[in-house]
Amino acid sequence: MNCKYFGICGACIVYEGGYEAGLLQKVELNRELFTPFYTDEISLFKSPSSHYRSRSEFKIWHEGEESIHYAMNRADKNGVLLIGECPQVSSAIFTLMPKLLKAIKREKIDFKLFGADFLSSSSGEIVVSLLYHRTLDSTWKETTEKIADELGIYIIGRSRGQKVIIKQDYVTEILHVNGDEFRFNYIENSFTQPNSQVNEQMIGWALKSLQNTDADLLELYCGAGNFTIPFAKKFRKVLATEISKSSINAAKTNMLLNSVDNIAFVRMAVEEFVEALDGVRVFNRMKDIDINSYEIKSIFVDPPRSGMDEATCRFASRYENIIYISCNPQTLARDLELLTKTHKVIDMALFDQFPYTHHAEMGVKLIKKIAKILML
Repeated sequence: MNCKYFGICGACIVYEGGYEAGLLQKVELNRELFTPFYTDEISLFKSPSSHYRSRSEFKIWHEGEESIHYAMNRADKNGVLLIGECPQVSSAIFTLMPKLLKAIKREKIDFKLFGADFLSSSSGEIVVSLLYHRTLDSTWKETTEKIADELGIYIIGRSRGQKVIIKQDYVTEILHVNGDEFRFNYIENSFTQPNSQVNEQMIGWALKSLQNTDADLLELYCGAGNFTIPFAKKFRKVLATEISKSSINAAKTNMLLNSVDNIAFVRMAVEEFVEALDGVRVFNRMKDIDINSYEIKSIFVDPPRSGMDEATCRFASRYENIIYISCNPQTLARDLELLTKTHKVIDMALFDQFPYTHHAEMGVKLIKKIAKILML
């Protein structure tokens, strides 16, 4: 990556040999970590080496009364580094950054501004969140509307207890997976995959890994439907759970965007869902879902960095096929200690969502050991 701040800015790790060397290091570390569970080749899905982040956050740093800059923490942890650009971010964000800063200063809306968060789509739509330590008034709104029109972007103003939306608070992303096209509304300040090209590869791998598509699929931690909606094209029915109300609402919107009607989204914690499935408790949120009509043989999980707890691992072990996407290899390895008591790992993949960092996204396919014997 051609970056003038490389090695000074704390956002990236410098690997001697560049991107490929860093990627090889990740592969070797994870091959060693997962050797107790899987000894075949781990499939590797690369990222572009620059302009790969569709989501990014920057400090706004003030020098006196006349000058403002983007800033990042320094790699040596000695204060902040003032920057004018970032090759990590998407081409659309990269182009916008200096123009936005110039407009903010020119229109004098920089008072008490301390941060700028960017969210972009592959087609170049951008939402910028401007973060303030002051109340935003009607004058701010009128001025910012002019900047949004001038730059062709959407802007959100945020301060304590306040969110001011200029135009809209989302972008529409189009993902291309195995020849199909999927549309998603990505909402400001909610979780979305940060690397769209790797995300497409990740969805494609998961789709190819799933079997028994004549039956139904259960998904835990479904978020806004990033995997769920592509899965719906392959399965008879999909039952998906998520605890976040905003994510469930976004998932339902995304389902309509893609003209999909065979998904039931349920806002429910995993523990509650297990109780509902086993008839231990009755939940009003499940009143329109006939659990007995589902023939579930496959389960897909994409948990947070903390992974799954022991009870959820035991629950997942009920099903023939488990597809596990993990953003934390350490907690994945911990969970595999439990899952491999009943299942065998038959495929693994590494997705390089975060180039120039230690982070790696992992994919694992497991098949129930009894089912494996029958297949042989």
